[in-house]
Amino acid sequence: MAAGSRWLRGCCSLLRHSLPVLAGPGRRCLAGLSRAGQRVAGVGLGVALCAVPVAEKESSASLSNEALIKRAVSLVTDSTSTLLSQTTYALIEALTEYTKAVYTLVSLYKQYANLLGKLNSEEVDAIWQVVIGARVDMTTKQQEYLRLESSWMTAVRLSEMAAEAAYQSGADQASVTARSHIQLVKSQVQEVRQLSQKAETKLAEAQTEELIKAQGEDPSLSQGVLGSPEAAEDPYLRED
Repeated sequence: MAAGSRWLRGCCSLLRHSLPVLAGPGRRCLAGLSRAGQRVAGVGLGVALCAVPVAEKESSASLSNEALIKRAVSLVTDSTSTLLSQTTYALIEALTEYTKAVYTLVSLYKQYANLLGKLNSEEVDAIWQVVIGARVDMTTKQQEYLRLESSWMTAVRLSEMAAEAAYQSGADQASVTARSHIQLVKSQVQEVRQLSQKAETKLAEAQTEELIKAQGEDPSLSQGVLGSPEAAEDPYLRED
C-alpha cells in the first residue's frame, strides 16, 4: 500500500511539472497563429488599399482637360445641329407656302388675261380685289421666309463653327457628323429655293403676258409704260 501511494504521488508530481511545459508551447502556437492571421488580414487590407489609387488614376484620366473639352464640344455640335434642323424645317415650310402663294397669283394673272375684253367694269374691279389680296398674301409669306432664312443662315454659321471647334479639339467624329448634317440641310433648302425661283419666273411671264394683252385691249397703254420696270413688276398698282 505504501509503495502504491509513493508511486501515485510521483505521477502527480511529474504531471505538475509537465503541464506548464505543455501549456507554454500551446500558448505560443496560438499566439503565432494570431499573429499570422493579423499578417494575412494586413496583406488583404493592403491589397484593397492598393486598388484605390488605380481607380483614382483612371477617373483622373477620364476627367482630363482634353477629355472634358471633347465632351463639351460634342454637346455643342449636338445643340447646333438641333438648332439647324429646326430652322431648316421652318424655312422649308415657309418657302413652300410662299411658292404656293406665287402660283396662286400666276393662276389669277392668267385667268384675267384670258378674260380681257369679256368683262364689264364691275367684274374687272372684282377680279382686281382678288388679285390684290393674293399679292398681299404672297408678300407676307415672302417676308416670313426671308426672316427665317436669316435665322437659318445664322444656324448654319454656328454649326460650321462648332464643327471646326470639334476638329481642332480632336473630336473627329463629332466634326464629321456636323459637317455632313450641314451639307444635307443646304441641299434640302436649295431644292426648295429652286422651286420658288421657278414660280417667280412663271409669275414674271404671266405679268408680262397680261400687260401685253391689256395694252391690246386698251390703246392708252403705251409701249413705254409696258417696258417700264415698275409696270412689269406690279401692273396692278395702276388702280391707285
